[in-house]
Amino acid sequence: MKILVTGGAGYVGSHVVRTLLDADHRVVIVDDLSSGHRVTVPDGVPVHVGRCGDAAVLDAASDGGLPDAVMHMAASCSVSESVEIPQLYYRNNLLESLALMDWMAARRVPFLVHSSTCAVYGIPERQPVNEDTEARPINPYGATKLAVDRAIQYYSDAKLLTGIALRYFNAAGAHPDGSLGEDKTPASNLIPVVFDVALGRTELVEVYGDDYPTPDGTGVRDY
Repeated sequence: MKILVTGGAGYVGSHVVRTLLDADHRVVIVDDLSSGHRVTVPDGVPVHVGRCGDAAVLDAASDGGLPDAVMHMAASCSVSESVEIPQLYYRNNLLESLALMDWMAARRVPFLVHSSTCAVYGIPERQPVNEDTEARPINPYGATKLAVDRAIQYYSDAKLLTGIALRYFNAAGAHPDGSLGEDKTPASNLIPVVFDVALGRTELVEVYGDDYPTPDGTGVRDY
């Protein structure tokens, strides 16, 4: 299959690209390189630099044949930044995704995989969560991702495309051969922050909040 990967030079996207190539798929990348790194892209994989909702960029990436599917990994993904600059997240995450889906529908590209997030669940009443847990995001990042998830459902109902959303919980780690990892400075997600302290790069892990229903009042994350 020919797979178009948006955000294919980013952390999750670069691992997706490598896995697709290992499975003998043809891959083409659309990435604006605002947070991704061209060096992560394997030799021979075309990279079209631009917005994932830009029809001209998507058409250029389709030169020689439309993709059989799109794996949509492009997004802004900092919870704290989304609270400070919500308009950026609605523009980058929601509007760009809708433009991408409209492009797919117009050109009859049938399949979409959306890189969503556990942030759509907010603070769930019960854990562990499952697909039936009510989505109640508490920040613009989660809200914009949920809006895309719901749009995919409605586009699917209208038979414009078939899509699925993957809601990750704390993506972390590196490729087994050490050639790919996370390179985000400053890191805001917990696991890289913990590793930075363990490696002596930073002094401590900041803990936010002291009124959670836990033994010491601090937040708990299960892994």
